[in-house]
Amino acid sequence: MEKNKENEKMSREEAGRKGGETTSKNHDKEFFQEIGEKGGKATSKNQSKEFFREIGEKGGKASNKNSNN
Repeated sequence: MEKNKENEKMSREEAGRKGGETTSKNHDKEFFQEIGEKGGKATSKNQSKEFFREIGEKGGKASNKNSNN
C-alpha cells in the first residue's frame, strides 16, 4: 500500500483504486449501466455537438490504431 511518508495517509490514487474495487464487488452490471446512462444524459445536456464530434473522431483514431496491431 502506497503511503505518504509525512502523515502515513493513503494517496488519492490508492484510495481511488481501493474504492473502485470495493464498488465493483458490491454492485452488479445493471448498477454500472444505470450510472453510465445518467452520466451520458448529464453530458449531453452540458456539451455541444462539436464536443461529441471531437470525441467521436478521437475514438475512431484509437480504434484504427488498435485494429492495425
